[in-house]
Amino acid sequence: MLGAREHLTPARIALLVSALAAATVAGAWAFQAFGYAPCDLCLQQRWAYYAGAPLALLVGGAATTGRRTLALTGFALVAGIFVANGVFGAWHAGVEWRFWPGPSGCTGAFAPAGDMGDFLRQMEAARLVRCDEVALRILGLSLAGWNALISTGLAALAVVAALGLRRARA
Repeated sequence: MLGAREHLTPARIALLVSALAAATVAGAWAFQAFGYAPCDLCLQQRWAYYAGAPLALLVGGAATTGRRTLALTGFALVAGIFVANGVFGAWHAGVEWRFWPGPSGCTGAFAPAGDMGDFLRQMEAARLVRCDEVALRILGLSLAGWNALISTGLAALAVVAALGLRRARA
């Protein structure tokens, strides 16, 4: 019988990272389809998944074909992408909790218009979804908070895979 170490090869971990990243962004799309419109920061956080999921597949292929240096570099890149996204998600969650201000383009108070011309200009420049308002909390966390946790977990998996690849080399 194979142990956990034999089952969790770097290539399988790469596949897992890719699948979890794809499932996460698919979940975001599902919430959007059910009426939870993303803010600008939420949309920016998706870029890590758009890049990380296919990159993890490529890295898994490199690990499978014995290209260890390429795979190690790829795992480091995947980990870096998701660490950065985890920090970004945590920062966005802090904006939602009002721990610190967010970007002025999607947060802040509404300024009443002085006249009809000002009102029309405000309408043209208005963002419909604010970055400092939470549309949905699940178990106390906003989707930005969940993104921070998921991204951190994906980064940790990439690091575990890289360490496994290095150990196999030794």
